Parts: sequence; structure tokens; C-alpha cells
Amino acid sequence: MSPNGTTASLRSVCVFCGSNPGRTPVYLDTVGELADLLAARGVRVVYGGAGVGTMGALADRVLAAGGEVVGVIPEQQVGAEIAHPGLTELHVVGSMHERKALMNELSDGFIALPGGLGTLEEFAEIVTWSQLGLHRKPTGLLNTAGFYDLLLAFLDHAVRERFLRADDRALVLTAAGAPDLLDRMAGWAPRADQRWTSAAEPERDPGRG
Repeated sequence: MSPNGTTASLRSVCVFCGSNPGRTPVYLDTVGELADLLAARGVRVVYGGAGVGTMGALADRVLAAGGEVVGVIPEQQVGAEIAHPGLTELHVVGSMHERKALMNELSDGFIALPGGLGTLEEFAEIVTWSQLGLHRKPTGLLNTAGFYDLLLAFLDHAVRERFLRADDRALVLTAAGAPDLLDRMAGWAPRADQRWTSAAEPERDPGRG
């Protein structure tokens, strides 16, 4: 553990979030809590580069607290005037695939805030990359107000039905609050053989992330 309260392995965290603020203030409140915590711990934020929704709220709050924010955005979204104008760095890429690949390269871990299809797709892909052994970084869901309860129940169901191994279910770390989630991510360690093979048979009991 470093003096600023985080571990050296979590110097840069990618946050997947949405282009909408959500229905109730609790979502933006949680964004603010996470932003303040990351800035206070000196953790650089990597995100989708937009200035709207929870994406914009996260970037604004981290920057206001003196933290660093790196955006990665496809060029067609820059043209739509969605890009945040005041980031520490903004990388403009040619495609969504390039965006996710660069986010992975720049980050030591990944957090998904409540969001829609884009957030879910990004998080599912990065967890799948971990399952396949393409990276060895922690992946967490910030389960604000139980937002992801049904998704977590689905993952447990997939384990019971033997479509998902308990070890791979355990890749999805969860917590209701930002401090707990960051602590779980900082303490996480990959399996010695962090790879998926078709020969591996899923276990019957659901793992807990």
C-alpha cells in the first residue's frame, strides 16, 4: 500500500459510464464519491472522453479535485461535439474497437458505473478478455442502489446452468460503495493460470465476485 492510500498496481483506472445522468440523484452522487476518492488517492481516470451524462460528471469532478483524466473517443463522436473540452489528455481513435484496446493499454483496472447498453458491452468485453487471459487486471461493478442486482443474479444463474465457471464468475468484483470496491480491486490477484479452455468444466456452485 502506498502512502496515498492506494496500491501501485492501481495507478490508473478505466471507468465505463453512461451518456445519461440516470433517473435519480443517487447515481450522480455515487459518481461524485468515486471521483473524489480516485483524485484523493492519486489514481488517474481513463474514460470514454465525453462531456455528457455520468461521463461528463465524472470528468468534471475529478478535474475539479485536481486529478488527471484521460479520454478515449472515436472520431465520429468528436464531430458531434460530445467530446469533453478540458481533459488532461484526449485520444481520438478511429473505431470503438480501437477505443477499448487503448483503454485497456492505459489502465490497471476497470470499473463499470450504472449505464446502458454501451456500458454493459464495454464491461462484458473487458471481463471476457480477463477470462481468456488477455489481461490480468481487476474488473469491478459499482452496484449503486442495487442497479446491477439482476445482472449479478443472471451470472449466478449461468453458473448453476453450467454455462459459466465459478472461477470466471468471481472475476466480477462488486460493491455498493466506491471505497469498498476500490479496496476489493486493490486486494484482488489473478489465478496462476488465468486462461479459459474448452476442456475446463464449469463448477456447479456459483462463485461470488
